[in-house]
Amino acid sequence: MKRWRDKTIMVTGGAGFLGSHVVERLRNEGCQRIIVPRSREYDLRNPQAIRELLSKTAPDLIIHLAASVGGIEANRKNPGSFFYDNLSMGTHLMEAARLCNVEKFVACGTICSYPKFASVPFREEDLWDGYPEETNAPYGLAKKMLLVQSQAYRQQYGFNSIFLLPVNLYGPRDNFDLETSHVIPALIRKCLEAKQQNKDHITVWGSGKVTREFIYVEEAAEAILLASEHFDGEQPVNIGTGEEITIRALAELIAEETGFAGEFRWDSEKPDGQPRRCLDVQKAKDYFGFESKVGLREGLRKTIQWYANLTGGGNHAQ
Repeated sequence: MKRWRDKTIMVTGGAGFLGSHVVERLRNEGCQRIIVPRSREYDLRNPQAIRELLSKTAPDLIIHLAASVGGIEANRKNPGSFFYDNLSMGTHLMEAARLCNVEKFVACGTICSYPKFASVPFREEDLWDGYPEETNAPYGLAKKMLLVQSQAYRQQYGFNSIFLLPVNLYGPRDNFDLETSHVIPALIRKCLEAKQQNKDHITVWGSGKVTREFIYVEEAAEAILLASEHFDGEQPVNIGTGEEITIRALAELIAEETGFAGEFRWDSEKPDGQPRRCLDVQKAKDYFGFESKVGLREGLRKTIQWYANLTGGGNHAQ
C-alpha cells in the first residue's frame, strides 16, 4: 500500500467480518492512520453524523464496507430495513466524501445485485440484464446504487470512486448465529453441534441443487487493497474464485471436514435463492493483479478450526 501508507484511511465496517481483515492487512502493510468509525458513535445513515466524522478525521481514502447483511431468512424478514440502511449509508457517505475532497472512495457491492437468471459465469457487463433474485433484491439493488452514484460522480465531478463485487465470503470471524448467518457458518455450526450431541441428521434449507461460489475472507481483503492501490477505473469488478459448487456438495465437504457422519435432510419447502452463482474473475486479474489461491477445502479447514477453537471444541478439522 505504498500509495496510501502515509495517508489517513477510513474503513467503514472495519470492526466487522470483512472489515477487520482489511484493517489487519492495512496495519501489516505499515499504514499508521486507520480510522474505524463505530455505529454507536456515528450513524452512517445520518448525513450530519457523516459530515462530522469526515470533518474530524479528514480521510484520504475511504473503503466502504459497512452494511446491513444476512442470509435468506433475514432478507425475507427485513427487506425494508436492508434497503434503507444500505442505500442511505452509501449515498450519504459518498456525497460527504465528495464534498470533503476525499482522494478515493472504494465501494463494495454484492453479488446479490446480479440478475436472478444471469448467464454463467456472471460478467460485469451483464449486471443490468434483469431483476435480482427476489429474496435479496432490496439489499442487492441498494448496494448497486453505489455503482450508479460512483459513475455519475466520476462523470460530473471527476470523483475517483471504484466499485467492487465480492462473491460470498467465509472464514474466521464470520457470523455463526443460525438466525442471521450465511450457509457456510450455519453448516459448520450445525455439523459440529450434531457431532457433539450424537445426532444422526441435520436439516438444511432448500433442495441442495443450487450452486454458489465462495471466497476466503483474507483473499477478499487482499483484493480490496490491491484495487485501492492500483485500480482507478469506472467499471465494476468481480472479486471471486471463478469456481462454483452445489450446496449439497458443499454440505458433504463440510461434513467430511468436521467429522459429522450423519445424513442431511433437505427442506425443499424453504427457498433456494438464486439458481446459480459463479463469476467471471478475469477483470480483477487484468486490472489489479488479483487471483485467488486458497482452495475451498483449505479455507473451510481453517474456518472450522477457528470456530472450534472459539467454542472450546479443540481440533475438529479432519
